[in-house]
Amino acid sequence: MPLEPATTPVPRPRQILADFGGLHASNAVVAFLFSCTGPVAIILSVGARGRLSESDIASWIFAAFFINGLLSFAFTLAYRQPLVFLWSIPGAVLLGPALGHLTFPQIIGAFLVTGVLLLALGVSGWVRRAMEAIPMPIVMAMVAGVFLRFGLDLVRAFRDGLWIALPMTAAFLLLTLRPKLSRIVPPLIGALAVGAVMIWYLGAFRPAPGDLFAIASPNLYKPVLSLPAIIELVIPLAITVLVAQNAQGIAILTAAGHKPPINAITAGCGAGSMLTALFGSVSTCLTGPVNAVLAGSGEKDKQYTAALLFCVLALLFGLLAPFFTRLLLATPASFIATLAGLAMLRVLQTAFTISFAGRFSFGALVCFLVTVADISIWRIGAPFWGLVFGLATAWLLEREEAKT
Repeated sequence: MPLEPATTPVPRPRQILADFGGLHASNAVVAFLFSCTGPVAIILSVGARGRLSESDIASWIFAAFFINGLLSFAFTLAYRQPLVFLWSIPGAVLLGPALGHLTFPQIIGAFLVTGVLLLALGVSGWVRRAMEAIPMPIVMAMVAGVFLRFGLDLVRAFRDGLWIALPMTAAFLLLTLRPKLSRIVPPLIGALAVGAVMIWYLGAFRPAPGDLFAIASPNLYKPVLSLPAIIELVIPLAITVLVAQNAQGIAILTAAGHKPPINAITAGCGAGSMLTALFGSVSTCLTGPVNAVLAGSGEKDKQYTAALLFCVLALLFGLLAPFFTRLLLATPASFIATLAGLAMLRVLQTAFTISFAGRFSFGALVCFLVTVADISIWRIGAPFWGLVFGLATAWLLEREEAKT
């Protein structure tokens, strides 16, 4: 099946300005603030666990925002609908265990191979078959097992930094309980602001020596193709991109009345993943929450303008990645743990609900337990084995449920 053709004619600057409005600007800013708070905190948390350097993390953030921002701008213009690509959050979380026994160049090699696989799936048109091959409950059980550590780190943040974690969580809950207020100040943004105030009040901001402000100077890595890294990461990464991320984004855009080009999106994720890998970023995906905000209000035919403004903001954020990296790394660990944990709560809830509310729940349970145990076999990490043992259990004990 060929790639879907672009929408013609491509809007010119005058048309874009005519379609743009205050509502679209507001949606773009809210979506951008979401993308550069909790999700970036997850990158910092994973990087800290994996002992990545500040330079590695800044390069990752640069690629995740700047390169994916360029890709998003091109797709949004070509198909005249919100099509924002960022990075796979479940994929990023998968790196935590992998960084314990694999080198960063080996992991980058796995990113590159994942990109090749996604590009092949998109160009060939096999995407739907690939997405349907593995039951969603088992995939989400793997995601739940990997994400669980963020929920636990949120709890531990109350022990390690009570006067930061408690006010942030209280602000998050208060805004969540007040829907009208949360439309003006999203709960995660409120938690971030309260956390920043508490860090200032406690004098807990401790930047490293040297200038805080810096422009991006990304690292260019030489990938190392390692069979253990490829076996451990490529299939789980591809699955999280296709099933846990792209499927969500496609469903959101379809529900908003758009017709997202599934094959082109997958091919774009592959090409984006291959390019961002060279600068240290995890696989590219079509983001669900950001596109949900951009396509959540306003005239459908003009929502693409909100996505274009988002892309401009993402490009600027990517260019200033070292500054924001140093800024966030100078904050207490409890601030990052709380912000990342709050960002993951709904995702973790959804993962548990999908895993254990219906079919293949026993296979999902086995997958979850194996993933949480975090035991490598033949130097291949637990998320891969969680999928293997979960699928084997479902095939042996739950075959009848596949027919329902």
